[in-house]
Amino acid sequence: MPELLTAPPGPAEDTPAPLAPIAAALAAATLLSACGGGGGGAEGGAAPGPGTAAAPPPPPPPTDAEGARFLAQAGFAAPTADIATVKSGGYAAWLDAQFALPVSAGHFDWMVERGYAVEANRNSFNGLDNSIWRKLMSAPDTLRQRVVLALSEIFVVSMTGLPVQWRGLMGAAYVDLLEQHAFGNFRALLEAVTLSPAMGVYLNMRGNQKEDTRTGRVPDENYAREVMQLFTIGLVQLNADGSSKLGSDGKPLETYTQAQITELARVFTGWDYDGSSATDPAYVKKPMVNTASRFATGAKKVLGVDIPATADGAAAMKTAMDTLAEHANVGPFIGRQLIQRLVASHPSPAYVARVAAVWANNGAGVRGDLKAVVRAVLLDPEARTASTAPSAGKLREPVLRLVQWARSFNAASPTGLWNIGDTTNPATRLGQSPLRSGSVFNFFRPGYVPPGSTLGTNAITAPEFQLCNESTAAGYLNFLQTAIASGIGEVKASYTAELALVADPPALVANLALRLGGGGISAATESVVATAIATITATTDAGKLNRVYAAILMLMACPEYLVQK
Repeated sequence: MPELLTAPPGPAEDTPAPLAPIAAALAAATLLSACGGGGGGAEGGAAPGPGTAAAPPPPPPPTDAEGARFLAQAGFAAPTADIATVKSGGYAAWLDAQFALPVSAGHFDWMVERGYAVEANRNSFNGLDNSIWRKLMSAPDTLRQRVVLALSEIFVVSMTGLPVQWRGLMGAAYVDLLEQHAFGNFRALLEAVTLSPAMGVYLNMRGNQKEDTRTGRVPDENYAREVMQLFTIGLVQLNADGSSKLGSDGKPLETYTQAQITELARVFTGWDYDGSSATDPAYVKKPMVNTASRFATGAKKVLGVDIPATADGAAAMKTAMDTLAEHANVGPFIGRQLIQRLVASHPSPAYVARVAAVWANNGAGVRGDLKAVVRAVLLDPEARTASTAPSAGKLREPVLRLVQWARSFNAASPTGLWNIGDTTNPATRLGQSPLRSGSVFNFFRPGYVPPGSTLGTNAITAPEFQLCNESTAAGYLNFLQTAIASGIGEVKASYTAELALVADPPALVANLALRLGGGGISAATESVVATAIATITATTDAGKLNRVYAAILMLMACPEYLVQK
């Protein structure tokens, strides 16, 4: 991966005075070195029978670094206790325990309980950011939260496109829907997303009506286009390994035509809220229902599959969902994006093919089993074996970095409000905030290749680099510096464990590098950071904290951390 454009944090009005030594130490340290990582293990092995060749010995249990690296992919952070659990039980057992956890308190219910479902909030998003940060930073089902964040960046609904009443609770209900289906079946998730009021509003299917030759009205094609392009099959036909199928002219074969978009749009007519109320937002949780008088009449087709004229709105929808979910493209198209969100920006064709095979059949003849797919993504040999190749790994999303800080250092909200707010501003915050992408195309495109770079020259996809520039790099560091020392709003971290190591800078830095970098931060970088923080006098409580603050900031600023291998 290329070096990142970063800058030491500059002065800010809200930067506490005790942070001056941190800025000085950061400016003095040279942290741009090559990215690295550790390997991985798996579980298994059996004793050989009489007369048979000896089976290979079982692989050793994961190391501390391997455990931390796995936890950063499967969740957000690597607490010492979780590293120990992974080491003792293995990766699969940790996943099983996470899959077994119930869905924790939902966003919609939390917002109602906290008093956000009142008239004053009917046309605002008050409370939604709070609830999203609450669960990302503190919910026990960390794997589910990680997958939900990934799904929210594939099946995009953005607060920027919900100009309706009860918009905050509508967004909350949508994230609840993703949580409920995160480990279920893709076909059920697709239909739930399609019929959700939030998606109905965001991509114009809600209120979509049949054609009217008198007025020239035609069905809105927005959702018909995006459900194919972004949510299921993509623009070109794919082989099982994600590579494009080519025609006789050597060009990729398209998956659908404009005429097929127009046909599918007729299926998506007649759908609207199941009730609506200016005083009760409960309807935003209900799937949309079909009004027969607004549903397009006559026969229809979905990618060549006939829908008879006798089919009503629900039956036509079922055929459309079945057809899209069964398409051969879905496994490699969505599977590759899940790999990108959890493990690697540029997975090999073989990695994609292995995940697509599990998508096609979970081992029990079931297609689209998301639990099996997530397991396959995280336990694949390419996920469990770190590589130093230029195409390996991924740039950590800004949101992931902030959540990792919060979970690594036991950040808490004394009032339970989690008032972090919108972190979209690139100059002063993260340049990214959950459920706030600028368009349905997410914060970054899955096929983005950074121009004018080594990655670009080698056609290596690196989606997160679409958010990386001088402004976001410096903004992130300034925001992080303040968060580490002073918290964000009333959300503050605790550094008790780190303070216990503060008298031994190399030990403190090694511990932090393990938990934050998962073996990817080199000994040379650790030495530079340890030397820098040792210059901060630690004879007072303030000095001790400044050592901790500086160590965390410098490690979370270095490219070896930012590029997760």
